[in-house]
Amino acid sequence: MTTTRTIGIIMNGVTGRMGYRQHLVRSILAIRDDGGLLLPDGSRVQLEPLLVGRNAAKLEEIATRHGVEHWTTDLDAALADPRWDVFADFAVTSARADALRKAIAAGKAIYTEKPTAETSAEALELAQLAAEAGVPNGVVHDKLYLPGLRKLRRLVDSGFFGRILSVRGEFGYWVFEGDWQSAQRPSWNYRKQDGGGIVVDMFPHWNYVLEQLFGRVESVYARTATHIEHRTDEQGTEYPATADDAAYGVFDLAGGITAQINSSWAVRVDRDELVEFQVDGTDGSAVVGLFGCRIQPRTATPKPVWNPDLKDERDYRGQWLEVPDNEVFGNGFRAQWEDFLQDLVAGRPHPYDLLSGARGVALAEAGLRSDAEGRRVDLPELQLPTQPTPRLQADSGSDSDSAASADNADSASAASDSASASPDVPEVVQHTETVGARA
Repeated sequence: MTTTRTIGIIMNGVTGRMGYRQHLVRSILAIRDDGGLLLPDGSRVQLEPLLVGRNAAKLEEIATRHGVEHWTTDLDAALADPRWDVFADFAVTSARADALRKAIAAGKAIYTEKPTAETSAEALELAQLAAEAGVPNGVVHDKLYLPGLRKLRRLVDSGFFGRILSVRGEFGYWVFEGDWQSAQRPSWNYRKQDGGGIVVDMFPHWNYVLEQLFGRVESVYARTATHIEHRTDEQGTEYPATADDAAYGVFDLAGGITAQINSSWAVRVDRDELVEFQVDGTDGSAVVGLFGCRIQPRTATPKPVWNPDLKDERDYRGQWLEVPDNEVFGNGFRAQWEDFLQDLVAGRPHPYDLLSGARGVALAEAGLRSDAEGRRVDLPELQLPTQPTPRLQADSGSDSDSAASADNADSASAASDSASASPDVPEVVQHTETVGARA
């Protein structure tokens, strides 16, 4: 069937590595180039991105390279324009909460990277604001869409493990210091004052992985370190690394499961993949990475005997079975984008929402507190006082101008009035000299 409508998506932060590669190129543009989002009834919804950032030259170059018509450095103008239904944020963490508040006030549906804010109180406030405004919202939970973890979910759902006892995770790789060899990650990741640190980056990931697959995180004990104390930035200038680059955590989960996860940007890899989890249960175990998944059932478990006097000739790795794909796995970021957009069009809540994002921030916060105080920290269950049903954001229409609902237009107008903005809604044009949110 032919495309009947378009969803306009404001993409804030597309000049960054993840925003560009995973969200723009491999997700939104890939869906666009495949003819749009295929709906259950066989119709399609096309996607129209608006690129937003602070570097006009980079935005123009990306737009030209990929045939994107709209870009701007004026985030406020983009949010005030009723043509755009969704606000997606991939900019730096320190700028995220303010941008999300503006987008919620403008009545836009929200899709954002994690962490959603720098504090759990702020993250919970954002979830509450979105609930009160009735705007659909989603937070990136990409690890759940990786082939390896999807296979792991199949194993959990099938009862393969019996009673799950423990989870052990190893994540990380050596990030070069930037002096004699350039770093693989941006320098702000290693400055606490700029929102950097491996705890605030990775603990939100570990929260949703543990929560969705095994059970709610009830407490955490963590130790952090800044192993590399000085690094060199993109301009060749040495700077003090003020953020943690490694974290070693023990997580108590609902149901009595214990999880241990080591996260480090100062470790050399001796694993099959950059992240691996081992799950042990009474009836079997699994070792899972980004793509691979190997199992050892109880009936095929070997019986090693400790003997330090003789060299052990057993091939322990060879005693595991590879779990087959049994389906074609696409890009994980694209898969969640498609789920979020399907939920948006259908008018149903996305399961991985701002409240889930707030729980991730709360875990990161508790991990840092645990390190500072040298003790285990309990995590109370986060809940919103009210849970109104998000309104349908993406109604049917005939063209991109109809992509925003009347509710969207009213909300954007009200937000503009409350911010003492001009009553004339500014047009998002091909370019503007005003610098918007950081990208």
